[in-house]
Amino acid sequence: MSNATDTTYTLLDGKKLADEIKSEIATEVKQLTATGRRAPHLAAILVGNDGGSLTYVGHKVKACEQVGFKSTLLHFTDTSITEEFLLAEVKKLNEDKGIDGFIVQLPLPKHIDADKVIMSIDPDKDVDGFHPVNVGKTTLGLSSYISATPLGITKILERYNIDTTGKNCVVIGRSNIVGRPISILLNNNSKVGNATVTVCHSKTINLKEITLKADIIIAALGRPEFLTGDMVKEGVVVVDVGTSRVDDSTAKAGWRLKGDVKFDEVSCKASAITPVPGGVGPMTVVSLLLNTLKAYKNQ
Repeated sequence: MSNATDTTYTLLDGKKLADEIKSEIATEVKQLTATGRRAPHLAAILVGNDGGSLTYVGHKVKACEQVGFKSTLLHFTDTSITEEFLLAEVKKLNEDKGIDGFIVQLPLPKHIDADKVIMSIDPDKDVDGFHPVNVGKTTLGLSSYISATPLGITKILERYNIDTTGKNCVVIGRSNIVGRPISILLNNNSKVGNATVTVCHSKTINLKEITLKADIIIAALGRPEFLTGDMVKEGVVVVDVGTSRVDDSTAKAGWRLKGDVKFDEVSCKASAITPVPGGVGPMTVVSLLLNTLKAYKNQ
């Protein structure tokens, strides 16, 4: 694919890759159910009517249908439900042997302690990979449920044959959901690992000097078009995790989805880059399916 400076880059097409993996999962589920076994079962708890959360959970339900999973959505529209009520619902899912894995969609209402809820999830059903047991196992390189977005990023790098060994990798962002876990995975002694990883954040000094030395950049800070062309070197691989809604009167919805990377500028220098939308997002949903299939097999 050509761009403005006649250099070529590989578009890391997460949507296309997600469809391929879903097809692989669907084939495996057919083989499993053909032997008389039940289908894998993913459940989700959603509190309230946050637009982003509704969309995301909707994608998950649709993805389950596409691969032959059973899905259950517990949608509590009343945001005044108590923490005790929610913890009791989590307990029911923990004890339900017909459910292989489940997620509690974040954010939760402010009066509910999200950490307490996550801690109450059975680690063996924690397909979001947020429980400290799974985070700890991931850190140690043990078999675990890796949180969906970092797992999706590693699948993109693996399937597009992007070599990470010995590479200088810069992660911009240190959240517990993306930045921190992907930095650990890229540093692990594994196929998509063995990189020299630098984690940058809001307190990092001379960020541009650091990103200019990077072979691979994972941008996950939630600031639209933060990474610009003058911050990257020729041949860099860029994974854009950002999904910010930016007002745009020319768009039908009145807004557009923007990543953390200024695509037009950075793609002119990149050897490979993810788009937004259609990059990491679809792979996040697929990774949840992969974790659920893993939980199903572990039962």
